[in-house]
Amino acid sequence: MNEFKLKYGCNPNQSPSRIFMASGGVLPIEVLNGKPGYINFLDALNGWQLVRELRAATGLPAAASFKHVSPAGAAVGLPLTDVLKKVYWAEGLELSPLACAYARARGADRMSAFGDWIALSDVCDAATARVIQHEVSDGVIAPGYDDDAFEILKSKRRGEYNIVQIDPAYEPAALERKQVFGITFEQGQNDVKIDTTLLRKLVTKRTELPESAKRDLLISLITLKYTQSNSVCFVKDGQCIGVGAGQQSRIHCTRMAGDKADVWHLRQHPKVLALPLRNDLGRANTDNAIDVYLSATPQDVLADDVWQNFFTQKPEPLTADERAEYLNSLSGVSLGSDAFFPFGDNLERAARSGVSYIAQPGGSIRDDLVIETADKYGMVMAFTGLRLFHH
Repeated sequence: MNEFKLKYGCNPNQSPSRIFMASGGVLPIEVLNGKPGYINFLDALNGWQLVRELRAATGLPAAASFKHVSPAGAAVGLPLTDVLKKVYWAEGLELSPLACAYARARGADRMSAFGDWIALSDVCDAATARVIQHEVSDGVIAPGYDDDAFEILKSKRRGEYNIVQIDPAYEPAALERKQVFGITFEQGQNDVKIDTTLLRKLVTKRTELPESAKRDLLISLITLKYTQSNSVCFVKDGQCIGVGAGQQSRIHCTRMAGDKADVWHLRQHPKVLALPLRNDLGRANTDNAIDVYLSATPQDVLADDVWQNFFTQKPEPLTADERAEYLNSLSGVSLGSDAFFPFGDNLERAARSGVSYIAQPGGSIRDDLVIETADKYGMVMAFTGLRLFHH
């Protein structure tokens, strides 16, 4: 098959639509179930590249949760703590390394990941399919599916769940093209290899970079390679915990990613774990209830017309002091940026979310001030010399 006809493009008025091999070759994908759309395939192919590179860089199974051509989360298959199992709706499940990777990727930002497209680096097993089974998702791409996994996934969305298989040996042509306003753009594939050699130029007073931080910095950089720019990515323990994508200002990227990282951490606060949530909410509304609780002022949370929608009784508010104390306990976070930091304010914001390690290209006329800010907070910062814009 060298083409696949789509219902429409980005929007229903954009027809006809298809994906095809301009060279006349065979598409490296096979649609095993459902009928994916234009944006589905954009997410699928970007997501596949991301998890393939994470697998190669770390040696661990990897997963990504994509929405609108940027990852809501990405992770490798490290075991989950009991707290994370609860936060990620994985209690009582048998978890393979690949299943752990997707639970982490989905759990990075559950609000953004609602209705995601899933990318898996390895053949999907039944354990991973069971994690996916109860999540609201548009579809999945993987190099293959176990028989049991395929049957589990095919049962989603009344049998119309999108399941795509990709040839893991496929490599794209050296040049890529796209059209904008009838004009063709051409550039070389961004086939740069991201590995620990990029972390050699340490420019801060502190230079201790543990293996776990190296792994997390690689995850952040590979994730940024497939995130709409400008972008910044926070990573902790093998998973993204905050992605700030597609912002015109880098400080807005950092604030967005930091705020998401804070929510990820606060979801593990004892008061949040003990919230008196209504039993009839379902996963999506439970996630929404937690988001409302964490984003509201104490007065908002205690208002009758708010708490009755989500809780069986008025929840005890999370005070500003409790919030600050808990956020201060987050440390050892790694941060990647797809281009240089022009000002130290990005690091000031990053420090509030526990960032200890940074990888960024360097090259700003204010690099000395950015390094000074990193030293102020005892951070370790590497200049990679590599920009990772993605559009």
